[in-house]
Parts: sequence; structure tokens; C-alpha cells
Amino acid sequence: MKYLVRKSFVNIIGHIWQPGIGVCAMSYPVSLYDIEHLRYEDGAITRDSIEDWLTTHSGDFRQVTDFSASIEDGEATIDIPWRDEESEFTYSDCMYPSED
Repeated sequence: MKYLVRKSFVNIIGHIWQPGIGVCAMSYPVSLYDIEHLRYEDGAITRDSIEDWLTTHSGDFRQVTDFSASIEDGEATIDIPWRDEESEFTYSDCMYPSED
């Protein structure tokens, strides 16, 4: 028997509330409840609707610099890429630092 697990998440880079810390990164899991609140009134989930949702749901971040998202909406997967290509590298550097 196989099970398929579909998860939604938003990857974030930005500055946290603690002073003196540079850029930080986090991957936020997104629940079904959150997905309903990601939508605009017309039912669309877009980069702008996710950005609006992040203004009140970014937790420890005082400023979100950039984000990417993968949202499971019914049978569809909505992928929102990073706005800036460098952001993906910054996210990887923060989440998976080298072991030099």
C-alpha cells in the first residue's frame, strides 16, 4: 500500500526581530486552514496574496526579504518561485551552511 503525502510550505528569507543578526531563513508549513486564508476574495492564490498573508503570519521575521512557495490546492500545485534568483542561494546558505 502506498500513501501520498502532499504538503504546502512557504520558504522565507529576511531579518528577524533579534538585533545584530543578519539574514535568516525558515520554511513555514502551511495548513489547510492557512490555505483558505491565502486566497483573495476571488479564490485565487497568487504571489501577492501570499505576500499579504505573510504580513501577519511571518512569526519571528520583522521583515521578509523574499519568499518562494509550494501550495497544494485540491489537485493542483501552485508553485511561486523566488522573486530574485539570488534569494534561493541565500536560503540554501542559511538553511544548509557549509561545514568548512
